[in-house]
Amino acid sequence: MTVLRTSLRNFFAHKGRMALSAVAVLLSVAFVCGTLVFTDTMNTTFDKLFQATASDVTVTAKSASDTGETRSGNGKPPVLPASLLGEVRGVTGVKSAEGTVFSTSVTVVDADKRSLSPTSGAPTIVGSWNSNDARTMKITSGAAPHGSGQVMVDEDTADKHHLKLGDEIGVISAVGTHTAKISGIAAFTVTNPGAAIFYEDTRTAQQTLVGRTGVYTNVNVTAASGVSDAQLKRNVVSRLGGGYKVQTAKEIADANQKSIASFLNVMKYAMLGFAGIAFLVGIFLIINTFSMLVAQRTREIGLMRAIGSSRRQVNRSVLVEALLLGVFGSVLGVGAGVGIAVGLMKLMGSMGMQLSTDDLTIAWTTPVVGLVLGVLVTILAAYVPARRAGKVSPMAALRDAGAPVDAKAGRVRAVLGLVLTGAGGAALYLAAADHRAQNGSLWLGLGVVLSLIGFVVIGPLLAGGVVRALAAVLLRVFGPVGRMAERNALRNPRRTGATGAALMIGLALVACLSVVGSSMVASATNQLDKTVGTDFIVQSDSGQLITSQAVRAMKSTPGLKRVTEYRLLDVSLTTPDGRTAAKETVNVADPTYAQDLRIKTVAGNLADAYRPDSMSVFESFAKKHGIRLGSKVTVAFKEGRTARLTVRAITSDDALIDKGAMYVATATAATYVPADRMPLDALVFASAKDGQQAAAYKSLKSALHDYPQYTVRDQTDYKKALKDQIGQLLNMIYGLLALAIIVAVLGVVNTLALSVVERTREIGLMRAIGLSRRQLRRMIRLESVVIALFGALLGLGLGMGWGATAQKLLALQGLTVLEIPWPTIITVFIGSAFVGLLAALIPAFRAGRMNVLNAIATE
Repeated sequence: MTVLRTSLRNFFAHKGRMALSAVAVLLSVAFVCGTLVFTDTMNTTFDKLFQATASDVTVTAKSASDTGETRSGNGKPPVLPASLLGEVRGVTGVKSAEGTVFSTSVTVVDADKRSLSPTSGAPTIVGSWNSNDARTMKITSGAAPHGSGQVMVDEDTADKHHLKLGDEIGVISAVGTHTAKISGIAAFTVTNPGAAIFYEDTRTAQQTLVGRTGVYTNVNVTAASGVSDAQLKRNVVSRLGGGYKVQTAKEIADANQKSIASFLNVMKYAMLGFAGIAFLVGIFLIINTFSMLVAQRTREIGLMRAIGSSRRQVNRSVLVEALLLGVFGSVLGVGAGVGIAVGLMKLMGSMGMQLSTDDLTIAWTTPVVGLVLGVLVTILAAYVPARRAGKVSPMAALRDAGAPVDAKAGRVRAVLGLVLTGAGGAALYLAAADHRAQNGSLWLGLGVVLSLIGFVVIGPLLAGGVVRALAAVLLRVFGPVGRMAERNALRNPRRTGATGAALMIGLALVACLSVVGSSMVASATNQLDKTVGTDFIVQSDSGQLITSQAVRAMKSTPGLKRVTEYRLLDVSLTTPDGRTAAKETVNVADPTYAQDLRIKTVAGNLADAYRPDSMSVFESFAKKHGIRLGSKVTVAFKEGRTARLTVRAITSDDALIDKGAMYVATATAATYVPADRMPLDALVFASAKDGQQAAAYKSLKSALHDYPQYTVRDQTDYKKALKDQIGQLLNMIYGLLALAIIVAVLGVVNTLALSVVERTREIGLMRAIGLSRRQLRRMIRLESVVIALFGALLGLGLGMGWGATAQKLLALQGLTVLEIPWPTIITVFIGSAFVGLLAALIPAFRAGRMNVLNAIATE
């Protein structure tokens, strides 16, 4: 009890000094709990949606996916004959059955050709209004659609795009463009995570999405009273046979949940990873806090030891303080985590994914995980300072505050740090030198961990040299004040090293990702310049295939020299060694594609692969199956007949664009695949006549005005789009890393604040001999800047090393250009100086307000 009372007294006596450590614990726990609550809420939302929208049993075509996704080679959904509806209605246990039509391979636009599709990645769905949808939708204005001129829209989409009754919209599918006016607006009775949904009557939906009546995409079956879904499924399968896909509501919900589970898990574990980084940075803050508190209480601890307290009691006293800090910060963090989750839901809402707080899900494990993590991390971080406190001698009561420096421990630390850093550097070298991506990735991971730990351990040793170098450049111009700031930063290298290490971790990751991102953009740009010989690339950003009408519009565009169609076909390959590759894809294109994309070959000429009954394979596939020029490969087209094709070219594995592709001419594929089964184009390439690039670009955009689902890009546009995509990803990662950097900044603030308290008497004496308040504040700010720049220098250097090594691994995938983003690196370095200035504001202000006489009298 004496230990507990002492710990409580010390904790509340120094609560102000522990505040920033508590904030670090709070932020880290809040991010973990917020992530868990947010992802659990998303799971709950989708679970409710999938369960509410599925009928008891659903019958679809055999080729339809389990999740209801309707993309296919011809852009139309797989269908069932309308006669099947009558058969299903006659099955025992069926209360009712209804045929419906829907498709997700659509684009919907308003009267001005602006897309009404969600920007969040959620689907756009056009379907027939049916009784199953009426269970989850409530018409809030207008009426359900009747006739080809009417369409109903969901309320969320109507609000977002300011649609009202009577507005005209266009539904663009593989069949063509169908225009209709809004007859009604319906609201979801369950949460809609962001899909845009449009309803037509059944006949109109058939014509709009499939191009003919007398077919359905789904037959929704409702079970009679007392009949289970499983029993009803067995009855339906018994009646229809195995030619159709029959699923219960639970099977469809499970399939849909599985389809989004990978996305949710990636998001969940990525965010938890960044929370882990914040915890790691917070450890340095907590270690520094307790180390400085122990040093400041050296005389007090010595007195406790002199009057009989054992080492274990002193050790336990510090750990109990850490426990109190961990519990306090973690409890607040759990509550803040719920707030973060709600904030993330609002953020997703602004991006188009609607999540209702009614579905907010807080599992009992979430607060438990938050509390355990927060408390455990805090106690572990305080363990080393607690051990140091336990070693304080009773004779320390006779000395001034401040723990003596253990020279032997410093030497051991330096040797250990050098060994770890050297081992990390060796692992990074092996990663860069290894020509096998899997082995290289393992070496890279090991190198990152070892070099990071090594730099953390060796930080105090590096602090002396790096801080002196920085001071020579930045601080000496400030005269005596600058020299005092330098000496303060060097006074306790262990403290400076730990403070700088906290900032180093976040900035090392920023630098590494910046190098990787810039190298990816530079490599892709380099490959585009070297290999792409076409002027324009036309594609749908939503993945919609390019219709024959759009292709005809492109081919009739003035100023174009050639238009190349490019599509993908699923095949099964039987190679000369007798083995069969069952799930392969061949790239089917016009012969001019050899000019549009200059793919390097290791044998033969790619243009020869477009000759009749010919093909190309890629290098590693050829080696694996013993294929040479002239070898015969049996190609079974999934949508057609089987062919024996001759290999006329073998492409290099070094390609970045179309890596691992196998090419077949459109004419060859057309010989074996019926025209009505030939897939639509995935891409179209177009080249302008000499000197007419600008005019042709404008004409091509004009020709596709009625096809807003497709985007025309020249090479400049394509490079910009690629750069923007990578930039958006990096910005999101930087945003998540900001949490760790904020915690690191709190560490700098805390170090300076406690350092000011530790040097109270010294500051009083300096003020007494003539140091002005302004000079004092400047000294503390300069000390903060040099510590921040020390951490930034280490972090940026380490991160660039990681990034350069990672690029060597990416070079195995064709990303061969290493580019260091110097503007970003320099900006971050300069920004670190401003971070140091910001961190010093409060400690400098408090130091400047000290009463000189009281400060001198402080023991």
